Amino acid sequence: MNDTTVSNAALRCVHIARSYPQANGTLTVLRDVELEVQPGERLSIIGASGCGKTTLLQIMGGLDEPTSGSVLVNGRDLSHLDDAERGLMRNRSIGFVYQFHHLLPEFSALENVAMPLLIRRDTVDDARKQAADLLCRVGLGERLDHKPSQLSGGERQRAAVARALITRPALVLADEPTGNLDGRTGGRVFETMLELNRDLGTSLVVVTHDMRIARRMDRILSLEDGVLSPVQVNQD
Repeated sequence: MNDTTVSNAALRCVHIARSYPQANGTLTVLRDVELEVQPGERLSIIGASGCGKTTLLQIMGGLDEPTSGSVLVNGRDLSHLDDAERGLMRNRSIGFVYQFHHLLPEFSALENVAMPLLIRRDTVDDARKQAADLLCRVGLGERLDHKPSQLSGGERQRAAVARALITRPALVLADEPTGNLDGRTGGRVFETMLELNRDLGTSLVVVTHDMRIARRMDRILSLEDGVLSPVQVNQD
């Protein structure tokens, strides 16, 4: 891979390995994972439960460290950053969407979505305006002042998607983002994610068990025995 490719990639994983010591030896979860995700690209990762998909996603987002190898986001090696710099990188360049929304229960939808902007010290008025605009785009314009307990499951997850995208990150990492929703509601949430992905040009990496979701992405990769490999799928 040449320097131009590296600098242009939203995400690059280089020889990622992850293992854990155990009483009877070492458990290896990831083996020499190599991956590039280009700006605006949509990628799904599938695999059996417990195969290491979430571990890989956390390493991509700087929430876990590989045993060996490196992760570059927008050309910056996360291993070369201290904790404060890594936190700043996550706030500005990486959005996370989880199976459970993780909205703060004491705050409204508007306040939850504005939070990443306030953390990076945007003004309150600007953060609230941007949050309101994005919540309107995901169909929650009439629910701005509702707390999570007052929202349906689908509404909470759409608010979580808006929160992940409010900083217009280069990369969004989603771990089973519709796994806690029924098929119809999950479909609407996923359509929202794809629409914002197209509009904002954000790269999207989704871990999923749902092949209907995986097929909507530009590429599908499978994680098995710690090895990441491409999946050829008949799109007909």
